[in-house]
Amino acid sequence: MRFQILGPTSALDEDGEPVALGGPRVRALLTLLALHAGRIVGGEQLVDGMYGPRPPEGVANALQSQVSRLRRALGRDLVEFHPAGYRLVADPQDVDARRFELLAQQGRQALAGGDPGRAAALLRDALELWRGAPLSDAPHAEAAAAALAELRLAATEDRVQADLDLGRHRELVAELSQLAAAHPLRERLRAQLMRALYGSGRQAEALTVYDEARKILDEELGVGPGAELAAAHLAVLRADPALGAAAPDAAPAARRRQGLRAQLTSFVGRAEEIEQVAARLRTNRLVTLIGPGGAGKTRLATEAADQEPGDVCFVGLAPVSEDAGVPGAVLSALDIRDAPPAPDRHTVDPATRLVTALAGRRLLLVLDNCEHVVAATADLADLLLASCPELRVLVTGREALGITGESILPVAPLRMPPPEAGNPLDYPAVRLFVDRAAAVRPGFAVDAGNAAAVVRICRALDGLPLAIELAAARLRTLPVADVAARLDDRFGLLTRGSRTALPRHQTLHAVVAWSWDLLDESEQRLARRLSVFVGGARPEAAEQVCGLPEDVLFSLAEKSLVEFAGGRFRMLETIRAFCAERLAESGEAESISEAHARHCLDLIMTADPWLRTGEQLEWLVRLDEESDEIDAAIRWATASGRPELGLRLLAHCACYWWMRGNRVTSAHLAADLLAALGFRYPPGMEEEYVMCVLISAWTGGIDEELRARLAEARQLLPPYSLPRRLEFLTMLLSAYTGPPGEYEEVYTELINRIDELRPWQEALSFSGVGFLLQSAGRGAEAAVNFERSLAAFKAIGERWGMVMTLSGLGSIHQEKGDFTAAVALADEALAVATELGAETEIAEALCRRGDARLNLADATGAWADYLRAAEMSRRNGSTETMAWARLGLGEVALFQGDLDEARALLVQARDEVPGDWYTTEETRARITAALDEVNARSAEPAGDPPSEPPSEPVSEPPSGPASGAVSER
Repeated sequence: MRFQILGPTSALDEDGEPVALGGPRVRALLTLLALHAGRIVGGEQLVDGMYGPRPPEGVANALQSQVSRLRRALGRDLVEFHPAGYRLVADPQDVDARRFELLAQQGRQALAGGDPGRAAALLRDALELWRGAPLSDAPHAEAAAAALAELRLAATEDRVQADLDLGRHRELVAELSQLAAAHPLRERLRAQLMRALYGSGRQAEALTVYDEARKILDEELGVGPGAELAAAHLAVLRADPALGAAAPDAAPAARRRQGLRAQLTSFVGRAEEIEQVAARLRTNRLVTLIGPGGAGKTRLATEAADQEPGDVCFVGLAPVSEDAGVPGAVLSALDIRDAPPAPDRHTVDPATRLVTALAGRRLLLVLDNCEHVVAATADLADLLLASCPELRVLVTGREALGITGESILPVAPLRMPPPEAGNPLDYPAVRLFVDRAAAVRPGFAVDAGNAAAVVRICRALDGLPLAIELAAARLRTLPVADVAARLDDRFGLLTRGSRTALPRHQTLHAVVAWSWDLLDESEQRLARRLSVFVGGARPEAAEQVCGLPEDVLFSLAEKSLVEFAGGRFRMLETIRAFCAERLAESGEAESISEAHARHCLDLIMTADPWLRTGEQLEWLVRLDEESDEIDAAIRWATASGRPELGLRLLAHCACYWWMRGNRVTSAHLAADLLAALGFRYPPGMEEEYVMCVLISAWTGGIDEELRARLAEARQLLPPYSLPRRLEFLTMLLSAYTGPPGEYEEVYTELINRIDELRPWQEALSFSGVGFLLQSAGRGAEAAVNFERSLAAFKAIGERWGMVMTLSGLGSIHQEKGDFTAAVALADEALAVATELGAETEIAEALCRRGDARLNLADATGAWADYLRAAEMSRRNGSTETMAWARLGLGEVALFQGDLDEARALLVQARDEVPGDWYTTEETRARITAALDEVNARSAEPAGDPPSEPPSEPVSEPPSGPASGAVSER
């Protein structure tokens, strides 16, 4: 299907027959979509083009209605819906406007390449596509229509030039006379008319055309004739033979660099961005660099402009105080003087003067720092681009201009190193800091002594180039370690920028304050409230906590106060710190923090039951995303004296933390909350209090106070209690209060109450009975219960329970000496734990498999399993599993006869194993036995290492509900 919009809009089917489109709104919609064929057009842009500045009420429904009508006319597949708008599924070359542009471009290239015959043919083909006024069925798309009309005129000029080069002077005089009269300020047309007249033997008339043009330009604009018109005049005066064959502008002109300053510092870390800007400018006439203050947009634009092969004019808009001053600033940068005053001369507005001055000029115009005059900049850029086809515009600001044809290129902060980067100089942020630091402290370099401080500075400052430069400047008076240590007061520290910089670039506070002052009241309100989110927020969360509609949030994103990534709106830490100060000043900090904490509580209470179902993976990921928010909410509740809120938050997080292995951080949160509570808790919150005590204990560091709390917990909730509110407490009670003295009593209690249990509790109880029976030496009965538990966990899709039960089954097979089956069960547990992403359980499964492999004399495989488990446990801070892995490595070394290595590893294991947990008794017993064997062998005469594993099978620490593995996030 082909589409025609260079005149009345029409659609032609495969046979060239017109398709019935319907009313004017449908035709306007098709016009706008065809203008951008193959690309998504935003709904707001379509509404503006269809209805103008006063759209009707319910315009969204009206737009959808017109889309439906257009789909019925063209076919549903040709008009696609996207979240960002709609797209006409068509090759751009099937639209006459786009085909015209391509042919005009090819004609221009042929003309430049010295082939006027081909150029003339191509340009005629292009111009023959026009059937009337462009976009006539979209009357509100004036800017796009003006741009097409300007392209048509430029193509006409190129076609005339080709005909002149072919010697068709006499044929062109009448056409050019008419064109020059219609466009009296168009210098190229006048130069072409002069050439046509001269080539027709009418030299005097050619000179008269020049005199008329000079007078009009002076009176209307206060400017003299441009280079092309002046060159044509001189050529006529000299009777230049070239007038009969070649264009008067064929001679190359020197590049002009207006307003572009030479730089005094090196350009660091933006090579890729420079290439991106150059690539965008090759394919787009309007490119806008957006980003937060201090991100380096101006420097990037300056460097990109400096690499441009043609003319460049750099216009700094920061000093412009009002919208009306923008065109004047551009005129001044272009060195275009005001016309001298005269009583008979009417005033020409600056924008019109700019259009005339730039109409035929190839130029890159850089409009820098436009965020405070963004509307005026957008209007001027739109006008100039529509009227000057050879013009390209590069804009910098903190938000996009929001006009058709704009290509937006976000300028991100410099890439920062992770906290423990191997080579910090691999990262641009560090290279910039070192470069600027060496300028104020000669010889400065990154070394082992200062690398951590340099990395901390770059990360704390979000990789913002301006902030990094301000920090480096502080090295004049402070050591780098002191600069890093004082960044908690970054706005007080970073206050001494370049004296010649703009005032808003001389301090870090001023950089952010400039952006803040450009916000309206609702945007400032949301920005300060949003600072309560430590890691950003989803739109619905921001709206709920901050009490403002999401449209305000989107506006902040457009103005580079927040960034959108991974489904969340985040603030750079520097901006967040500034907004947090504003929140404190507003008096809203407490109420917004409480709203944030209660939002986190709603989320965790919604998520917690799903963590013990087949949907647990999705909810674990969701909570991972909000983990920092939840931790911050608990800290705030603890510090602000909200014990009930803090206990509820912490208690409902237990299952998530356990499955994710986030146990050291959570234990500290629980310990802080217990310290704030003392030995009293809110009435009716026994379960939450006991959960808090158990969480504080799961790192293994148990002092006398915590031991007393654990004893209290046993009294409040015995191991066989059925919690009413906290289902996961069922597991933790048995894990951390220890096995009851009477196995049979608990076994009977569990069996009798099985009908009261929810599905997950029921599955857990079968495994709990299995562990009790295993401890009582009734392995066969234990296995039956483990199998029932495994089947129940599989039925509900709960993976953590599967891993625990597979571990129990594996330990029974280990005790029976069926090590091959134990390896297979460990493999299965490892696969499920890996799917769950539970590193603690992965490490435990590796240790179990290592135990079984060692009993099968597979020392190499066992060593690899223990080694990997030790690395994971070290990373997570899992002291019990680390001790188990060290024990296993020691036993492998003992098996291989390396007694010194075995002793060193076993002593490490003995020092690492938690001393207060009943669950580590088996581990300590194994360590003691292995050390005894090392000592015994050391006393014997040297001999060959054994070729068989120990006669007694390597046993395992108990697992499942009675295990207490620890880890750290």
